[in-house]
Amino acid sequence: MRSAVPRRVVPAVLGTLSVLSLLSALPAAAQPARPGARPAAPPPRQVTAAEARTDAYLRSVKDRPAALRAFFRELPKGGDLHNHLSGAVNTDYLVELAAEDGLCIDTATMTAVPPPCGAGTRPAADARTDRAFHEAIVRAWSMQDFPPDQNGHDHFFDTFGKFGEVTWRHRGKLLAQVADTAVRNNQSYLETMVTPASDGAKKLADEVGWDADLGALHRRLVAGGRLDKLVADARKEADDGDAEFRATEHCGTAGARPACGLTVRWISQASRGSSPVRVFTQLALGMRLVEADPRFVAVNLVQPEDWDSSLQNYSLQMRMVGYLRTRYPRAHVTLHAGELWPGLVKPADLRFHIKEAVDVAHTERVGHGVDLVHEDDWQRTARTMAARRIAVEVPFSSNAQILGVKGAEHPFTTYRRYGVPVVLATDDPGVSRIDISHEYQYAAATYGLGYPELKDLARASLEYAFLPGADLWQGNPTAQGYRPVEVCRAEHPGLPVHGARCRQFLAGSAKARLEWRQEAAFAAFERAHARG
Repeated sequence: MRSAVPRRVVPAVLGTLSVLSLLSALPAAAQPARPGARPAAPPPRQVTAAEARTDAYLRSVKDRPAALRAFFRELPKGGDLHNHLSGAVNTDYLVELAAEDGLCIDTATMTAVPPPCGAGTRPAADARTDRAFHEAIVRAWSMQDFPPDQNGHDHFFDTFGKFGEVTWRHRGKLLAQVADTAVRNNQSYLETMVTPASDGAKKLADEVGWDADLGALHRRLVAGGRLDKLVADARKEADDGDAEFRATEHCGTAGARPACGLTVRWISQASRGSSPVRVFTQLALGMRLVEADPRFVAVNLVQPEDWDSSLQNYSLQMRMVGYLRTRYPRAHVTLHAGELWPGLVKPADLRFHIKEAVDVAHTERVGHGVDLVHEDDWQRTARTMAARRIAVEVPFSSNAQILGVKGAEHPFTTYRRYGVPVVLATDDPGVSRIDISHEYQYAAATYGLGYPELKDLARASLEYAFLPGADLWQGNPTAQGYRPVEVCRAEHPGLPVHGARCRQFLAGSAKARLEWRQEAAFAAFERAHARG
């Protein structure tokens, strides 16, 4: 959970995110490169006839909001790789869950609390009939109607504490609501963050105590099977969540909902604002869990990067991740890094976060990465990310609401210019009151992207997913374009696979199968929209 309390003053968001005309986009270069920077531009994108016709359709509906929204909703968008489950759930649904569970609302803070409902509280169920009460809860639990001239940072993070009593109870129901939204927006894959065995991890950490020798600390955690006991608890939580999800979606029955077909994987998150021993324990648990349970694929650090404790322990936490990677080489790592901006922290704190995530923690993806050009020798970091194919996860709405960064100030085009893989993501769409289609539409309008560029962004969301198996694409697709591997090059997405070697290749790779499925979806999408 991304809970927070007010700590700092940040720039206000200058107005709400809006969809601009596709033909009147902001400048493509978000930040000028410093002298001496010579990023290698990717090769020109060759456009097929079907892509060109689909792009022409997109331009033809730029002044028709309903048609434009439908285009982006129907666009095959692959996966969401940066998604916090508790913050992803539609706020209206959280209010209904609170009512179902008999929870109460503290009317002073609009925080959900356990029953009985005493003085100063109201039953959450009152929101079913009192529309003003319902809307007041929604505004407190999300960015709905948040004044554009006020500090969005604190309000955004405070929401998690206000609805936290709701979200810990029903992981499966939360996932069902988020999965339904993903499928409606034509996504086929989701990686979402949760905190496994949270109470047990805190207890174990406090029992073991801190040791600056990370190797010794790890040995104490695993001694006597204590960490494995937490892994078993976390797997039981996942089993219970899966059962609740399947029951909610009627999976395996004649009335199964479409979300039953969504591929879902979990990312285990650690709370970076906690004490060092608790952070290390959560990271170790997460990595050990990844190696024990294929439903879990990676670890991440959450909570505000600008908190005093987060800043003080940032370098230590990067060393923790780097060390644990040597112990758990099969566990993937993606890290929130560079979710900072001038005025939010001191200049010294803007100089190294993405760099250390890349060089010390050896992260495979970077979440947010907003302060890139404010870091020391940022061009080297960008080139390193491009060379190692370290993708950056970009949630535009979250960056605007929390940091006040959007449009030409955002490093989106700088990353692209340096050949860094970019994937669009939602972060906390329930809190932000958006969906992934909104993020694609915003990207197209703000940065002048046409259909071929949007298609490749969607491809990247699966290419850089933490799924097992070989990629469908040959080489480095960000630098060389999306070219199928040789054994599948003669095949046509959407039609039966004829070649035995391609069939064998797809059968042996979960990632390639999902990417092939996306190519078939693109073919159908282009046929539908090329007709105009």
